[in-house]
Amino acid sequence: MNTNDCFYCTKDERLQGLMIKICDMPCATFYLFKDQRYTGRCVLAFNDHKEEFFELTQEERSIFSESTATCARVLKDLFHADKINYAVYGDLGSHFHVHLVPKFKDGPEWGGPFTDTNPKTLLTDEAYDARIQLIKDALANSSRTYVRLGA
Repeated sequence: MNTNDCFYCTKDERLQGLMIKICDMPCATFYLFKDQRYTGRCVLAFNDHKEEFFELTQEERSIFSESTATCARVLKDLFHADKINYAVYGDLGSHFHVHLVPKFKDGPEWGGPFTDTNPKTLLTDEAYDARIQLIKDALANSSRTYVRLGA
């Protein structure tokens, strides 16, 4: 795939129609998925255009994996999820990215993979802003905790 055709690379209206940037993570960008039928659903996209996980260097895999773990931990704690589902696809959008989907025992499709078959749940701009700020604050507090623990 040409990077000019990749919305993660061009960051054009195709990307903006699906998700909103939360923040930059080491070697990745963290996004809130606009469809919030799964409360807190996010995407972590590797910054450089790579199609497969094995194309990342060992250092990049380590950094990306740590960012994935940090984001997932924050989402699980923040939204009180029973489980985080991790999804790596790429048939149509081949830029390497991971969906982080909080799941709840009393929520849609518990016990199976998440799908996009249920009706969409879109929020107001104010609600998106509030959810993004909540995640940013939790990430900032999480980072401070890790620094204290490692010090």
